[in-house]
Amino acid sequence: MPDKSPKTIATINFKGGVGKTTVTWCLGDVLSSTSNMRGLMFDLDAQMSLTQAIALNEATGFLQERFGKWYETARQRKKTIFDALDAFTKPMPHFDFPVGFDFIYQITKNFHFIPSVEDLYWQELEVFDRDGVRGFIGRLLGKISNNRQIPPYDFVLFDCPPSFTLLSYSVLSCCDLVLIPVNPDFFASRGVALILNSLRLRIEPHPLPKIGIFMNKAKTWGNSPTKEVQFYMREVQKVCDEAAKSQAIDARFFKSYIRERVGIKRAITGGGVPPEMISDFQDLWRECVEFLG
Repeated sequence: MPDKSPKTIATINFKGGVGKTTVTWCLGDVLSSTSNMRGLMFDLDAQMSLTQAIALNEATGFLQERFGKWYETARQRKKTIFDALDAFTKPMPHFDFPVGFDFIYQITKNFHFIPSVEDLYWQELEVFDRDGVRGFIGRLLGKISNNRQIPPYDFVLFDCPPSFTLLSYSVLSCCDLVLIPVNPDFFASRGVALILNSLRLRIEPHPLPKIGIFMNKAKTWGNSPTKEVQFYMREVQKVCDEAAKSQAIDARFFKSYIRERVGIKRAITGGGVPPEMISDFQDLWRECVEFLG
């Protein structure tokens, strides 16, 4: 029988400004609005960039008001991601944390969201035990998939923080694919090498999931990347090939890339993904699926 479990993908980069949060949102938005796929997205960053952007969505203010009321109710009822983590780490025989749409916010019919909270700063200070938190995300996804009131998801996206946290560790322990967006600059190839080495050290002795690296904010001339962008793409490709050989990391540099466009900055807060860029994210998803097999 075909595998019905959702594809779980974590977006990570320890360098700020690469567009990690925007790419995560846009990928989920395009997939859920241009196909029959249903997706769930997590904001696991204590800085709450994605959560705040969604709260500001739509110029009409309708979604802002709807999300604001839902969010405050979730906090009052202790139905946040931090409350789930707290329940998981308590010395009890069972993970007692019922999940439903008081925990999952419905952005649209096919695109759902679990927001971040400021309380996640506590887990960044390592109040919780590393090994004790490892299975949290996997168990939480199991609870969600076993709830008959929640429709099955085709994909789950995680917007991970720029620093490596316990939740990052938990995500890496169970996700299918790590997506690393890089920008066409001097840091690109050097940064990828550092990230790949850091991820391996952080997750040991457990195996790393597959890793897909792609170029974001790529300047183009006509229908192709500029010569400068192509240079950095070749450099990152070399790093991926070397890591695959020397460190036995299943890493691949994708041929697809996300073009640099001014409109993409407003994608989350109401502008939506620019129509001419929808194919960029569809191509990226196609490579993700091919890589996962």
